[in-house]
Amino acid sequence: MTATRAAAFFDLDRTLISGASPATFAIAAWRNGLLDGRVLARDGVGALMFRLFGASDETSVASRDRILEIVGGTRRDELMALNEEVIPALLDKIRPESHGLIEMHHEAGRDTYIVSASPQELVGALASALGMTGGIGTRAEVVDGLYTGRLDGPFVYGEGKTEAIGMLADDRDYDLRLCYGYSDSASDLPMLELVGHPVAVNPDSALESVAQQRGWPIVIFSRKTKRVIRTTTAISGALGLASATYAAGRRHGRTLEAAELARSSPAWKPWS
Repeated sequence: MTATRAAAFFDLDRTLISGASPATFAIAAWRNGLLDGRVLARDGVGALMFRLFGASDETSVASRDRILEIVGGTRRDELMALNEEVIPALLDKIRPESHGLIEMHHEAGRDTYIVSASPQELVGALASALGMTGGIGTRAEVVDGLYTGRLDGPFVYGEGKTEAIGMLADDRDYDLRLCYGYSDSASDLPMLELVGHPVAVNPDSALESVAQQRGWPIVIFSRKTKRVIRTTTAISGALGLASATYAAGRRHGRTLEAAELARSSPAWKPWS
């Protein structure tokens, strides 16, 4: 059977949200007695470095190992209970434009997924709260209801994202040439190269350079996250990535501000 379905894949940290989700998770774990204060302080420094300089292979692997260390020996139901605190906090960090992008892809008949190195328990719950099709996160091994401190599957980072997306595409019959990818980081180049429509969102310097060289659209989202834009005009204008934005980005390698899109983009029409 020929694959004809399409999906949009969103990185989480500094793409859908401002900041880093592991820091939010760590604070909730500390408040509920699941994390030592010294580890929280270390995570806080890491989150600050991430905000300033973006992700790297070293910091992401360290984050993975730290989370596995934190949850080792913890009951899965205790960790899942943290979502009552974590998910509302992350929803407050969702960029206004992100809501509109998700809605636009749904209107075009595309499925939407968060793809993140963060724990599957968090990623899946956040995707559900946003009305998305699903979440692809890093899975930790569970035995008899307890986390072992080991991985159960790939670390969903770098090439691990392409592995996870590839398996999903095979299962759901997605045509990756029709799919979209959104990320801020050069660490996600494998994911962006996998899909037919890559978009750099508030990119780090390395991704910005690649996007300019390859003619990928570069989109600057607002750093403000408290106000969700829901009007049709704002969505089709400020988030007009659909036809005019993607075409303009590919022709000129331009960095497009949301305000510029609102002034110049026509009514949104889904890509084919």
